[in-house]
Amino acid sequence: MVVDDEQMLREGLRRILQSFDDIDVPVVCAGAEALEQARLHGPDVVLLDLRMPDRDGLTVLADLRSLPSPPAVAMLTNFDAEESLSAALRGGAAGFLLKDTAPEQLVHAVRALADGGSVIAPRLTRTVVDGFVRAQPEHRPPLAPEVARALTERERGVLVLLADGMSNAEIARHLSISPATAKEHVSAILAKLGVANRVQAAIAAYRAGLHDAA
Repeated sequence: MVVDDEQMLREGLRRILQSFDDIDVPVVCAGAEALEQARLHGPDVVLLDLRMPDRDGLTVLADLRSLPSPPAVAMLTNFDAEESLSAALRGGAAGFLLKDTAPEQLVHAVRALADGGSVIAPRLTRTVVDGFVRAQPEHRPPLAPEVARALTERERGVLVLLADGMSNAEIARHLSISPATAKEHVSAILAKLGVANRVQAAIAAYRAGLHDAA
């Protein structure tokens, strides 16, 4: 389900997503209709505009999360307002996407969300992490010693770049390695930290002081 106050945008996203055989978009709507439509159609994934005039995206997120079987919700935004993004993270958002996300990345994100994963546009990572960490300054435990030892020097460097919001391709260029190798490093970091996605890994880096030490 796509929830946005701009009809042209939501219909455009619907056309893109429905061009793939494994994705169905039975309904698109504005924020005021979102909860009712979600109850009727039971979507697995909702793409939700963060800022809407009829009903705020954070309010709709709370409505959707209150359902008996809540969908995975990814927030759509044109901007990087720190307070709103971190509030959405605390409210249970499973993803953060820019409205100009490329079609192939959008489709990949929807599939990942439907599979129980989380997604975030790399350009938004730093903003989300900064806001989340700043909102909880008293919670900054170090990484468990065994986890710290498990990370290689290279993986620590990749983690710092990831916390800066770099994509795998940007990490690869920065370190003069292949994108495939960068992806392997990121996957290893997520596994060793025991986190599900890049945002949680970046938050772990900030809390552990790794980013501050870079």
